[in-house]
Amino acid sequence: MNSSEEIAVSAMSAGRSALRMGPAELVQAAAMARRFYLEGKSKIQIAEEFGVSRFKVARVLETALERDLVRIEIRVPAELDAERSDALRARYGLRHAVVVESPEAGEDESSPDPENLGEVAADLLGELVSEGDVLGLAWGRSTIHMAAALDRLPPCTVVQLTGVYDAGTAERGSVEAVRRAAQVSGGDAHPIYAPMLLPDAATAAALRNQTGIARAFEYFDKVTVAAVSIGSWEPGISTVHDMLTDEERAHYASLGVAAEMSAHLFDAEGRRVGRDLGERCITVEADRLRRIPEVVAIAGGQRKASAIDAVLRSGLVTSLVTDTAAADFLLHETGAQPRPALDRADPDGD
Repeated sequence: MNSSEEIAVSAMSAGRSALRMGPAELVQAAAMARRFYLEGKSKIQIAEEFGVSRFKVARVLETALERDLVRIEIRVPAELDAERSDALRARYGLRHAVVVESPEAGEDESSPDPENLGEVAADLLGELVSEGDVLGLAWGRSTIHMAAALDRLPPCTVVQLTGVYDAGTAERGSVEAVRRAAQVSGGDAHPIYAPMLLPDAATAAALRNQTGIARAFEYFDKVTVAAVSIGSWEPGISTVHDMLTDEERAHYASLGVAAEMSAHLFDAEGRRVGRDLGERCITVEADRLRRIPEVVAIAGGQRKASAIDAVLRSGLVTSLVTDTAAADFLLHETGAQPRPALDRADPDGD
């Protein structure tokens, strides 16, 4: 995922402006440029070698750029969009924003979270996680794809941040994702063998007090890097939406819910709504999420774009992995400039 930089240095004529330089000037400029750009020598070292001042070296290098003797080409892998990534990072005040090319024409571009998002997110975690960190993984299709794609992680502890969508699918879901990440890192795993949503608050409270779940919860305050998924409030795109009854969905929709993340609901401005739902859920609390130094959200697709915008306004997320379909909406179709995500400010505190 790291950008590679290719420097092409040529002493051949590259237009009329270059022809105004004599052959000795061309050769010297090309040699200095080669020393500086390809060999990594400092301007002082080059000046000593050629017997000139470092100020002349600076002028020669500047002229070489102006007259097209030096061509600097920044390359990233084809599936990454560097321009959109930087624009998205700046708009939302994120620490990292990585935009992946959406599926090619002919594929279902409206489908949420293409698998390649998980692959790129896995590479990003390999960069962000350091030895001794505590990595938290929330339930979500994108985080499951990410865990499956992991091939490198420093030694770290891995903890599950939410219950599972369905306890019967734990082996194929977030429990397996936690195990996979711990296996790659060689660290300890702390899974949660419980559903994300319970019938009532009393049942949820009883489960939180069970030994294994309570042990995982003890690690929440120690998490240094977390990976989360985002859902929009519609069938098949939100885990919570799909677990509720029709009556419950209508109730939360009436509160203006536009997005959900780790069983927390948000309106379009990033404010939390329907907080009573959290009492029935096995999940990391929003206040704890806000204290985690690095929270990476993984979500893409046109259908999730508005939900991504809402969650980015919540102050809970510091970095984002998304695709070009969602990025274009976030850059051109959203409303007022959001507060920088790195402020970690709670919109409800305004």
